[in-house]
Amino acid sequence: MPDDSISRFNHIAIEGPVRSGKSHLAEAMARRLNAKTIHDRTDNPYLKEFYQEKEGAAFLTQLVFLVNRYHQQAALLQRDLFQERVVCDYLFEKDKVYAYQTLSDDELIIYEKIYGIFAERITRPDLTIYLQTSLPTLLDRIRRSGTDLEKSISEKYLEDLVEAFDYFFFNYQATPLLVVKADDLEFSRDEDIEDLIAKIGQMKQSPLFYVPLGRSNPGGGRRTT
Repeated sequence: MPDDSISRFNHIAIEGPVRSGKSHLAEAMARRLNAKTIHDRTDNPYLKEFYQEKEGAAFLTQLVFLVNRYHQQAALLQRDLFQERVVCDYLFEKDKVYAYQTLSDDELIIYEKIYGIFAERITRPDLTIYLQTSLPTLLDRIRRSGTDLEKSISEKYLEDLVEAFDYFFFNYQATPLLVVKADDLEFSRDEDIEDLIAKIGQMKQSPLFYVPLGRSNPGGGRRTT
């Protein structure tokens, strides 16, 4: 059953680095809130060449992701968000995080012009959740369950990406923001999901920082700051 305490958040976006658990959390929250899940389109014909560091592949990869995300987000404008809650497993603005990690200065000039046109034509979420996840946790998850392409990501690139996400959300002010320390968030535990949703319903400030109980703190409690 939907939770009336978060009725003001009809469009929720969840963001974080690769293997931070965005999709798992989006699906779990959508089930709990009787909402529709919107998944980031990960199909990209240039992605393999990007990881192989072929010349020009980074720019083409980024443009394909940007166009795909724009079309998907633009389609949300055709929906009545006041009638159907949406939980999206990405934030449109995150596209720039990756762009600034991979593109040259000349490519960024072109990218920024295209991005600016698209960004004016999409709607912002009512709430953004950032899954702040440490590098060791991401490396362990990729080792255990990552795709072949994810396993080809260098540790240095992933480290830079984690720092870029932290910097981006440290300065983020576009929407209400909940920062979740996600290393020990149990996406399969109903208690964790329900507690997270309860914290969303209690939000009176932004950003709000939330630390789940998790496995590493079995005797402690959850805290927010």
